[in-house]
Amino acid sequence: MSDVDFELQRRRMVETTIASRGVDDPRVLQAMTEVPRHLFVPARLAGLAYEDTPLSIGEGQTISQPYVVALMCQALKLEPSDRVLEIGAGSGYAAAVLSRLVADVQTIERHEVLASAARERLARMGYVNVSVHLGDGSGGWPDKAPYDAVVVAAATPHVPEALRAQLVEGGRLLIPVGDAELQTLVRLTRRGEEYRREDLGEVRFVPLEAARVG
Repeated sequence: MSDVDFELQRRRMVETTIASRGVDDPRVLQAMTEVPRHLFVPARLAGLAYEDTPLSIGEGQTISQPYVVALMCQALKLEPSDRVLEIGAGSGYAAAVLSRLVADVQTIERHEVLASAARERLARMGYVNVSVHLGDGSGGWPDKAPYDAVVVAAATPHVPEALRAQLVEGGRLLIPVGDAELQTLVRLTRRGEEYRREDLGEVRFVPLEAARVG
């Protein structure tokens, strides 16, 4: 399949499975149109890259379905000057989308194989405002804190306190909360030492892997 074919598929995906389902932030839609998802999945799955479905990327992990990536980017209410922390880099796809929307992206991946591949891939493709770190995402990345937004691409029964603490005043934390079967996408907005909670609907993610969460 040619680059032109992939681009046509990508534009069709944005129109039919993202914009048509309520994602209307023009910057998010443009970012989803620009980032070549087929280069963030195993070559054998490239033909499925623009289907609205998660795909395996190895190490028991998946790349999220495109609609969910777009929905989460919109829900973060991002500004071009924002600094974002992502928990769960995976193949680097969501970080690449975020990089088109904000000034700086710090992303953490627990699996060394995935972290190394994502770091090399993002650098090769020119996403210079993304840094990939190997580590336990439940503790955030305090070296670069605080952040305007934190997004978690894995489910947890409780919101890690470390992630809330690394938000700026007015910062947003987006995280799937629940068990392996049922999760709610939660947005927390920091107001001083209080956090306003909004439930944005049901989702399904792989579990956040950490020694301790809470």
